[in-house]
Order: sequence, then structure tokens, then C-alpha cells
Amino acid sequence: MRLRSLLFVPGDSEKKFAKASGIGADILILDLEDSVAPSMKEAARAQVAALLDDRSERDWSFFVRVNPFDTGMTFDDLAAVVKPGLDGLLIPKANGAADIERIGYELDRLEAKAGMEQGTVKIAVVATETPLAMFNLGSYTPPHPRLVALTWGAEDLAAAIGATGNKEEDGHWTDPYRLARSLCLYASAAAGVAPVDTLYADFRNADGLEADCRRARRDGFTGRIAIHPDQVAIINRCFSPSDEEIAEAQKIVDAFAASPDAGTLGIDGKMYDIPHLKAARRTLASA
Repeated sequence: MRLRSLLFVPGDSEKKFAKASGIGADILILDLEDSVAPSMKEAARAQVAALLDDRSERDWSFFVRVNPFDTGMTFDDLAAVVKPGLDGLLIPKANGAADIERIGYELDRLEAKAGMEQGTVKIAVVATETPLAMFNLGSYTPPHPRLVALTWGAEDLAAAIGATGNKEEDGHWTDPYRLARSLCLYASAAAGVAPVDTLYADFRNADGLEADCRRARRDGFTGRIAIHPDQVAIINRCFSPSDEEIAEAQKIVDAFAASPDAGTLGIDGKMYDIPHLKAARRTLASA
């Protein structure tokens, strides 16, 4: 399962789903939450369930973002969509790992009912959308067996703390949201799951998206949420190593393999140690 590009698709729009399914995203997240009006929730749930029944070959993973616990709709969402064809869930507004335990218990039951192998449905979490969540990011370690990724969000967090905005005049995040971003990155690394950067709202600004993705990859994120099909190719490119990066990583791995007792090596006039070797292995694994 690749987690470079995760594209949101409104669960009540079969037309948008048809377009998105051929766009090259690693994961399509069929949304039952924020992009669906309250009056359309039941229709969206039924439509997503029907889409899961189409077992045509696909080169992407099928995720569903369910409604959060405080809506009272979470378990009805799960009952409708946990069936063969579902690869994962995105859990919004989680307060910590205890919420994932609740989801996990229900998934165990529903997978058994559907004749699915236990553990089939993976979980990604929007881990910073409530004030309480910010204090519980460490709870994802050790990780739940189903947990594959943590991502972060700023809009719901801003609303929850009463902020009037979350960006500086130059477009950069203000301090509370920079903190959320950083802690999500650290929590992901501690749990050993993929850190996925939040969405880039200005979907027509391709240059801005590319620059921001390159900063995110530099910092340690391995993928990004997309809200428009046009963002997917940029995200895939930015979170994939270049040919030059792959060649350099392979050179480092080969050099240490040839000198297994070495802790430090000189390669092409530069010194490399074990952290460089670990980074090189991650680069090759992401190729």
C-alpha cells in the first residue's frame, strides 16, 4: 500500500469518483464527512457501499472517511462500508489511540461478519483536529496493528480553539498549527507509521503546492492529502525520489554492504555514517 497521494472524493458524487479513479492517486478517500451535506449522508453511505461492490481491477487503495464519534453516525458508516473491497478508513477528529481501539473492535466484528480476513481494513488517523488530541499524540505508540498513517488538520482545530485564522499574511501557518504539524510528524515516527501532510487548499496554485510538498518531504513527510485531481501528479512527483537520489542511496547501501563492520565510510570525498545508511534505505524503499 503506497501512501504518497491520498485524494478526497465526495461520497455522494459518482461523477467525481469516476474521474478520480483514473487520475493516478495511490489512495482514494471516499468521504462521508465534511464534503457531504447532512441531508445527503445516507445517500452517500449507500453510494459508497455500492461502489465497493464493483470488484474491477484497480491500481489504488479504497479508503473511506467516516463521520466522527460525536455525530452518532460512525458505527452506521462502518456497518455499511466494511465489506470486501475496502482497504482502509480515515478517522477524523480522533482524540487519541483509545478511539482507534474502539474502531478496531468494531472492525474485528464486521470483518468476521463479512467473511474478511481479520486486519484487512487499515486505519489512518487525522490526529490533530481537537484540543485533546494534541495532548494524546504519544498514545499512538505502540501502534494499533491496523494503523498505517497519521495526518494532521488545521481547520477543525482552529474552529475548536476559537481562532480567527491559522495563516500568517505570507501564507505560512501560525505557531499553533506549526506545532500540530511538527507533533504529527514526531508521533508518526515514534509509532513507525507514515506521516502524511495536510491538504494544500489553493488547488489552482501548482507552483505553491510543489514548493510546499518539497518542504514537507525535506522535513520527513512521505505523502500528502489532495483535494483536487490536478494536485495528484505534483504530489506523486514530489514524494518520489529522483533518479539521482536513488543512485546516491544505492551507492551508500552498497558501500556499507561491502564493509559490514564499518560505522563510518568515506564515499566520493564525503563522510557517511549509520544515520545516512538508514536514510538511504528509506529512499530505496520509497522508490
